[in-house]
Amino acid sequence: MPHVSRSRQAAIQDAGVALQRYQRSVQAFDDAVARMLKVGPADLRCLDWLSEGPRTAGELAVAAGLRPAATTTLIDRLSERGFVRRVPSPDDRRRVLVELTEEGRRRIWETYGPLVEEGQSVFDGVTIEQLDTLRGLLDAMTAMTDQHRARVK
Repeated sequence: MPHVSRSRQAAIQDAGVALQRYQRSVQAFDDAVARMLKVGPADLRCLDWLSEGPRTAGELAVAAGLRPAATTTLIDRLSERGFVRRVPSPDDRRRVLVELTEEGRRRIWETYGPLVEEGQSVFDGVTIEQLDTLRGLLDAMTAMTDQHRARVK
């Protein structure tokens, strides 16, 4: 029997379903991590942002979608639990940054590290060109999602 090819629209739909399934899996994993670390979803989002480097409270407020007062409470809570600390900005001593503590970094790596390390093998056999295409698609999808998040706020 001859192979019948799918339409482009069917391929896009299949990719969308797979992406939605992946997104649900990531959300369920993040929820399990938050429960294990005994933090809330906004706390976990802030810890994720801080894993890339220090941020101001204002940047964390935008990232978590919180008002400034709620962000201060969140930072206080994470600080009391040993995840983060406030430090002066090296560029402007009047500014304060929030950064992960070594303990916070260790606790986060204990949960996400095995996934990151094992995840490297998912890309075995994938070419640089394919990775660049994937990155471009993800960047475009992120920009679109950010635009629609702003619309529904």
